[in-house]
Amino acid sequence: MLLSILLQVPVDSVSAAAAAATTAETPTNTLWDLAIKGGVIMIPIGIMGILAIYLSIERWMTINKAARIDANFMSGIRDMVLNDNIIGAQTLCSRTNTPIARMVEKGISRIGKPIHDIDSSMENVGRMEIYKIEKNVGFLSTIAGLAPMFGFLGTIFGVIQMFYKISLANSIQIDTISGGLYVKMVSSAAGLILGIFAFACYHYLTLKIDRVANKMEAYKLEFIDILQQPA
Repeated sequence: MLLSILLQVPVDSVSAAAAAATTAETPTNTLWDLAIKGGVIMIPIGIMGILAIYLSIERWMTINKAARIDANFMSGIRDMVLNDNIIGAQTLCSRTNTPIARMVEKGISRIGKPIHDIDSSMENVGRMEIYKIEKNVGFLSTIAGLAPMFGFLGTIFGVIQMFYKISLANSIQIDTISGGLYVKMVSSAAGLILGIFAFACYHYLTLKIDRVANKMEAYKLEFIDILQQPA
């Protein structure tokens, strides 16, 4: 009798019930839940993450602004310098207000002195401008090195804590070990992800800074050529 009743139950109903039971038993973890389970070490990793994102965006905007300059800027400077309109050239530089313009303005203020002195003064201003552009970019390199270390440290602390609890319970259960390990590895994963992000941003911004430096060097040489042209 019982066998006949069981045979009358649809297979689909049994499968659905089993799937529902499996879903009910399987806990779902959001990123926030995993971050909380990562432990106290996730706090410095989170702070470094916020700092890395802020520095990357802020420096990217600063570098893009520094590299932007009017295509007709140097042609205007050439016309004014060759026509002895020094005040007009300085005014154009002040109005443009970019690292390249400030470097050229320094060269304009030295007109009349030897070319070597003009070149040196522009070189010094260029170095100062590049220093301002690359300010705080080095922190991204520091974060790229520290974040994985913090993550690994969090995992080590978690594993020590887990084995301490096992020693107190005086028993080893596979589900306890596997469940504890996946939680403790959260900090390592977070540290590695942050380290990769900061490392990539640091080198990307460094490349952009190098391009700005090369661009400034080209404009400096162009200005020196202007000074050496016959009036």
